[in-house]
Amino acid sequence: MRKTRLARLIAASLLFASGSAFAATAYVSNEKDDNISVIDLATMQVVETIEVGQRPRGLALSHDHKLLYICASDSNTVQVLDLASKTIIKQLPSGADPEQFALHPNNRWLYISNEDDALVTVVDVESEEVLAQIDVGVEPEGMGVSPDGRWAVNTSETTNMLHWIDTATNELVDNTPVDQRPRHVEFTHDGKLLWASAEIGGTVHVIDVDSRQEVHKIKFAIKGVHPDKVQPVGIKLSRDGRYAFVALGPANHVAVVDAKSYKVLDYILVGRRVWHMAFTPDEKQLLTTNGVSGDVTVIDVASLKPVKSIKVGRYPWGVVVKP
Repeated sequence: MRKTRLARLIAASLLFASGSAFAATAYVSNEKDDNISVIDLATMQVVETIEVGQRPRGLALSHDHKLLYICASDSNTVQVLDLASKTIIKQLPSGADPEQFALHPNNRWLYISNEDDALVTVVDVESEEVLAQIDVGVEPEGMGVSPDGRWAVNTSETTNMLHWIDTATNELVDNTPVDQRPRHVEFTHDGKLLWASAEIGGTVHVIDVDSRQEVHKIKFAIKGVHPDKVQPVGIKLSRDGRYAFVALGPANHVAVVDAKSYKVLDYILVGRRVWHMAFTPDEKQLLTTNGVSGDVTVIDVASLKPVKSIKVGRYPWGVVVKP
């Protein structure tokens, strides 16, 4: 009896130590509160709130995970938060109304969409120089950079196109038409395909990167949810190539898609007005930001079930996870 109890205590201690060693931290931008909620993913609780610029939306981590880049949209800047000191150390010249951005694999070039000016601004985060401003379509929003660093792709909400920018020259070289109001792009980990959400179109386009042509279009239908509420926004692709997760906005669900067959496998109920998502480092959990309900839903990827709701600030928008 005593040995059994001791064994259980040792097992529990090892489990706790293992969890602590690999505990990650999530950072969530709250666009109505002008702050960042910091979530300890070991306890699934908000442990800190950091004041930032006005209307924070897009978030990105530097490749060494030491810096957090923040689109402070109404402050017309990209702020750089040092995660060790938890202080803003730089205000980068982002162009007007930055909403989303993507960091080049070289860890220096930041491609920023400027919604009000129909531009993509390229900033060197080390020198703080503006390297280029590239004319794109009306209301640019989504940004992605390919894993090999060759392409930066922007979405324009009103022009309904994906704009392909050659990062060697910072010139616009091609456009791919998509359905109405494209909001987000995500490259597969091998860089061969690009997934793009069309919010008002209610679809996701899968694009062949070499030809820049569509190879598949995915549609969604949730029982009991009006089609007008099915509005794809954020996309996350698992490293193993098995799943694509698509946030469906006011439908309050995340779609689970077989990333090889493009078949919709399931819909996961989350909070209200789901925007964007981030995996934990081991990809065992997926976090969603739910703007209207002001919370983050934690999804268990193995079971495809929501396991936790974490209250954050008003209108959570972006989320990243630091290992």
